[in-house]
Amino acid sequence: MSVRVFIVDDNTGFREEIRALLTEQGLEVVGGAGSSTEALRQIAELRPDVALIDIDLSGESGFELARQVSDQPEKAALTRLILISTHDAAEYAELIETSPAIGFLAKTELSAERIRRMLTDLDDRAAEAS
Repeated sequence: MSVRVFIVDDNTGFREEIRALLTEQGLEVVGGAGSSTEALRQIAELRPDVALIDIDLSGESGFELARQVSDQPEKAALTRLILISTHDAAEYAELIETSPAIGFLAKTELSAERIRRMLTDLDDRAAEAS
């Protein structure tokens, strides 16, 4: 399964490292951004399958960005969102649950396998519901 990924993180070094890792593991990283404004523009333009969104974007909220992406018209809203952070998911459990994201991954757990598994689980749940 070919998966096109977009990375939103204010740390340029992290974006470059995770791009290299995911590319090496077979995903196509189509872009990245360090701010909400840039992310919204590029996600609308590039229409990735998945956007990895850091919860804390140097004073901006990744949760708010996820809401804005999911509210975008056209096909940009079809991008599946995965929240990422160095923080533990338990710290943000309620916000993660109420967000439009399909889930959360700790930055230390980011891998093509984990992303693919989240997408497969989502597709399986959708198939069961229909």
